[in-house]
Amino acid sequence: LVGSEMCIRDSFTPPDLPTFDRALRGIHQDGTNAYTYRHRLAYNEALALALVMEIRRHDTTTRHATPLSPNPTGAPHHRETLINNLPYTLTTGQQTIINTIATDLNSPHPMQRLLQGEVGSGKTIIALIAMLQAVENGKQCALLAPTSVLAHQHGHSLTELLTNAGINLTITTLTGDMTPTQKNHALLAIISGDANIIIGTHALIQDTVEFFDLGLVIIDEQHRFGVEQRDSLRTKGKNHTTPHLLVMTATPIPRTIAMTFFGDLNHSTLNELPGGRRPIKSYVVPEYLPKYTTRAYEVMREHIHQGHQIYIVCPRINGPGGVLETHQHLSETEFKNYRIGLLHGQLKDADKDTIMRQFANGDLDILIATTVIEVGIDVPNATIIMIRESENLGVSQLHQLRGRVGRGGYDSICFFHHTAERGTPADKRIWQMAATTDGFQVAEIDLIQRHEGDVLGTSQSGTNRKIAFLNLARDIGLINRANRDAKNIVAHNLDLARQLIAGIDDITQDYLDKS
Repeated sequence: LVGSEMCIRDSFTPPDLPTFDRALRGIHQDGTNAYTYRHRLAYNEALALALVMEIRRHDTTTRHATPLSPNPTGAPHHRETLINNLPYTLTTGQQTIINTIATDLNSPHPMQRLLQGEVGSGKTIIALIAMLQAVENGKQCALLAPTSVLAHQHGHSLTELLTNAGINLTITTLTGDMTPTQKNHALLAIISGDANIIIGTHALIQDTVEFFDLGLVIIDEQHRFGVEQRDSLRTKGKNHTTPHLLVMTATPIPRTIAMTFFGDLNHSTLNELPGGRRPIKSYVVPEYLPKYTTRAYEVMREHIHQGHQIYIVCPRINGPGGVLETHQHLSETEFKNYRIGLLHGQLKDADKDTIMRQFANGDLDILIATTVIEVGIDVPNATIIMIRESENLGVSQLHQLRGRVGRGGYDSICFFHHTAERGTPADKRIWQMAATTDGFQVAEIDLIQRHEGDVLGTSQSGTNRKIAFLNLARDIGLINRANRDAKNIVAHNLDLARQLIAGIDDITQDYLDKS
């Protein structure tokens, strides 16, 4: 940011910090006060981020939304019906967040809430209950998912939940892989109001999609979408109203990341696992200990003989260690007499759906796949996942993949196979990963080792950083101070706040390094 139009220069200098000019010159010319100069430049970056978020938060208070009552007069009580007919009891954490969201939705200003929760912590049912509150008030809901597979799976699972509860609503799916006839049918249902809940991928963001009366937008896997994409559906409200917004992520976000990059959102976190879920046991299977691999395959066969199923994940499709080679090798050796499926991104969508349906129905013992199964795949009978060459994946992605098992109340295992040399940073990182199932500890490992770029889903290496001096793993005190200053500036002098970030607005998305 130094030297660009985005710098907060001497128009705002805290009394205990050097001026921007002095800091910029001093960091190059004066080695004796390097920490002080770096501190000022890092503060510039922290305050710029904080001001962008605080101005967004302020602008939200000037928008109007339709209040959605949790108990509208004369409307069917879909929320109550669903909750009373669930095959399980909601956790205390779920109930608290449901009540918080219900209050948010009943406001004349649009809700802006981020819901964090571990894989399988029960975010989807919270989202559905929020959608039913909107539907009871005569509004439509849009659920934006990152992939067609996940969008269709959401459609199936939500339909099943509503049907089992005796609730008759229309759920319409819109994805890029649909035929023109299917798309036209979906678009007609959306614009006419026949569709109560619309689930889709980026196809929902297109200008050709017009809603009858959109009241609530839910974005699943927030890190897969940029700020601009997040906001695009919010312009589609009726009579100049802004739909309420709930964004969800199963990738835990460290506190400093949440404070800076999601500072315009209120935060809710699910810390409990629903009843029946058990913590997943994790083990490292390094190539330098070949007996570990032998034992891992033995355990996998034991689980299959007990009637369970197995995932084996490979980091690539082709070449040595790829999903094609691994499928052929294991089919001829370790799992010669077992039913094995193959899944990767180059297959046709219809073939992917067929394979996943076979695995979900128990017609396959083993699914050998790429990371295409990272989100949205829910097979309760799967009890082991082996992630091969895990050193090639970020720890947040490893955590997501680990969450594919342990979903059915059975003892489950994750094997982190890797080919790194003993004692190398990659080797140590995988052992750290196996030592915790706490997603927030995983996120902190990721933040420290790979920088904030990858945590935000913007850069696999984490080295393409727009932030030059601010360290999100270390500068928590500085970020807290910048947030307080930004709040005060926006509250008392909004014009100054906008002046301080003049030039950011036109390139905000690049500045925040969104995906």
